Amino acid sequence: MADPIKVLLVDDHQVVRRGLRTFLEVQDDIEVVGEAADGAEGVALAGELQPDVILMDVKMPGMDGVEALRRLREQDHRARVLVVTSFTEQRTVIPALRAGAAGYVYKDIDPDALAGAIRSVHAGHVLLQPEVAGALLSQEESGSGAGRAGSLTEREREVLGLIADGRANREIARALVLSEKTVKTHVSNILMKLDLADRTQAALWAVRHGLSG
Repeated sequence: MADPIKVLLVDDHQVVRRGLRTFLEVQDDIEVVGEAADGAEGVALAGELQPDVILMDVKMPGMDGVEALRRLREQDHRARVLVVTSFTEQRTVIPALRAGAAGYVYKDIDPDALAGAIRSVHAGHVLLQPEVAGALLSQEESGSGAGRAGSLTEREREVLGLIADGRANREIARALVLSEKTVKTHVSNILMKLDLADRTQAALWAVRHGLSG
C-alpha cells in the first residue's frame, strides 16, 4: 500500500481544524501530521513536518494565507497548497492562486469531495472552482499569450507541459536532467514570451492549448 498523503491544517479557528482532522483521520490514505493557527506557524511546521498537502485558510490574524503561500514558494517547498476558505470574492481568490495555491475550495464543500480534492492536488492537478478558472482564463485571454506558442523552443514547451502537470522546479529539473537554475530561466522565458504573469496562468494556458500531459 502506498504511503498516506501527509496533510498539514492551517486555520485560525480551532473548531474548523478539529472538524477537518476528525473527518480526514478516517481516510485510509490521508494522515494529518500537524495543525497551525496562522500563516507563520504553518510555514514553520511545513519546513519541520514536510507535508505533501497543506489545507490553508486565507484570512488569518498575523501572517495570512496569501503571505504564507508566498513564503512557501520562496522556499520552493514541495507541498501542494489547497486553499479552504469561506471567502468567495475574486479579490481574495486570485491573489491566493497568484501566490502559488494548487487549488481553491470553499468550507461548505462536501467532506468526500474535500478528500477527493486533496488527492487531486497531491497528484499534481490544479483544482479550481469553475468561476475562478473562468476569471483566470479571461485574464489570460486579455493578454497577448494566445498565438505565441510558436515562439517557444522545444525545451520550453517541455517545461511548460510539466508546469501544467503541477511539477515544482526541482521536479522539472530532475525529469529533464537540468539544473534548477536552468529550469528557472526557462520558466522566466516562457512567462515573458507568452506575456503571462505567473505559473498559474502558464498552467492554464498550457491546458487550454493542449500542452499538458
